[in-house]
Amino acid sequence: MLYRMTTSAPIFGLRREIDRLFEDTFGREGGTFTPAVDIKENEQEISLEIELPGLKPENVEVMADNGVLTIRGEKQSERKEGEDNRYQVVERSYGTFVRTFQLPQGVDEDQIKGEFENGVLTVSIPKAALPQPKRIQIGGRQQKEQATVGSGNVSNQSTGKASGKNSTNMSQRERDNEKMAASSR
Repeated sequence: MLYRMTTSAPIFGLRREIDRLFEDTFGREGGTFTPAVDIKENEQEISLEIELPGLKPENVEVMADNGVLTIRGEKQSERKEGEDNRYQVVERSYGTFVRTFQLPQGVDEDQIKGEFENGVLTVSIPKAALPQPKRIQIGGRQQKEQATVGSGNVSNQSTGKASGKNSTNMSQRERDNEKMAASSR
């Protein structure tokens, strides 16, 4: 027997058999698991460190789309049981995994990089410069109209002329305003 617990009470043997029954019935192989993730941030980037022991970089996919970072992969079991090789305890996780993260505003999705070393996938998400508000210059008419209160006359500031007469440079609105002022007298 390869596996021996410190206490050899029959209850522990029963537990092993129940655990094995559940694993055989529901099985970890082909199931799902959730890898542990650490997230840290500094002034330049957000960094995710995902524990993926036993996986190779080609078994992991990292995608960023519409503000969502998705990390998925599969860890396949290499267990082979036979007459000489029978597992007593299996605690490692196998199967597929998917982790998704909502990316905050102000990151550069096009510059996300991943690095795989010693069973840890490190995803670096650089921060982009946040767009600063722009002051928009508001342009006005070159000729500003100013009405004198009570007189009904409109003066043209750019020329300094009173526009009591019909001028060829007057707009239709100015002429209508003069007519209304004259009729109210």
